[in-house]
Amino acid sequence: MTSPLQRKLKISGPTVVTANRLADGISVWLTATGGWSETIAQAAVGTTSDEVLRLLDIAHADEITAVGAYPAPAVLAADGTPQPANLRERIRVTGPTISLPGAA
Repeated sequence: MTSPLQRKLKISGPTVVTANRLADGISVWLTATGGWSETIAQAAVGTTSDEVLRLLDIAHADEITAVGAYPAPAVLAADGTPQPANLRERIRVTGPTISLPGAA
């Protein structure tokens, strides 16, 4: 039997960790060096539960810079860089799906 104190995380493919920068709310992605990038292509990618839990631990240790960290599914482009795998993450990368009033 598994202890309720053990964290469970089901990972089924490439996964990145994303959050919002505390200073301005911008979407950011955790990099392999433990920093934050505004570009998902620079994000560290985990493919197992243990790898993603380690990335989440790094992200949660830096809640002065970014908050609300969570694992996000990704797909790898031909060059190996991560790209968003679902609509929510595509919106976080590219912005709203409709033109906003006053937008050029």
